[in-house]
Amino acid sequence: MNQILISEKVYITPELKRKKRMYKIDFFISVFLVFILSSYYIYAEYDKNKSEEKAQEVLSSVRFNSTLVDDTVIKFEENATLVLLNEDSEAEEIILDTAVETEEPEPTNVLTPEEQGIQDQIVADNIRRTTDTTPSGQRYFRIAEINIPEINCHYGILCTVNGEHTWSDELLKISPCYFHGAEPNKPGNFCIAGHNYRNQKFFSKVQYLDIGDLIEITDLTNTTVKYYIYDMYTVFDDQVECTSQKTDGKTEITLITCTNDSSKRIIVKARKEGE
Repeated sequence: MNQILISEKVYITPELKRKKRMYKIDFFISVFLVFILSSYYIYAEYDKNKSEEKAQEVLSSVRFNSTLVDDTVIKFEENATLVLLNEDSEAEEIILDTAVETEEPEPTNVLTPEEQGIQDQIVADNIRRTTDTTPSGQRYFRIAEINIPEINCHYGILCTVNGEHTWSDELLKISPCYFHGAEPNKPGNFCIAGHNYRNQKFFSKVQYLDIGDLIEITDLTNTTVKYYIYDMYTVFDDQVECTSQKTDGKTEITLITCTNDSSKRIIVKARKEGE
């Protein structure tokens, strides 16, 4: 016996049409957002990799040339303007009293006027040879190099040639920067800021350092000084005591970078070997 199957007729109501239209719109919006987010992520990774390439180019472009040792004494800044490093918000300026109350230490080796003149010329030549210009026109030079063997971190430290600050957001994307304080390998506190890109580049692995680890700083006279970490901690971005120049005449460095969530700053303090 033949049977005729009769299915229930489906009526396309206006409400059903509206829902189908909304589903289509939601679908296209979701696809568009996924595309935008993926493009942003790819561009961000590309930008970070270009920053790393540029940083290594800066590091390898020119090697310092000197046979003399710089024993001049740094002149500390007073009431310097300090800009807080924050990757997620605009910079905030505060006034920090960095006057040093202790007497300046006497140099262990005094250069003759002729030697000092030659050394000054070497420093000037090294600044000239490592000077470059950012796409926006900001001039900068490589003031020193930092090497942290424990985390395979080796970069040039950049400094603006002229300007209100020694660093800029644009320079921080190229390489770690001279942030504040004493000159490299001089008595005082040489502060270095670098981004934590969470991709093993720049200062991303600084958080994995430990007390006693070695940091090497090579200055404009090609003098390499060893520093050993004696303290590590985190602070909020408005806590700037770590940049103080009151070091009792000792030669120190301070590394500054962001935590992975950018909520705080990682501070690494190291002191010159033997001090």
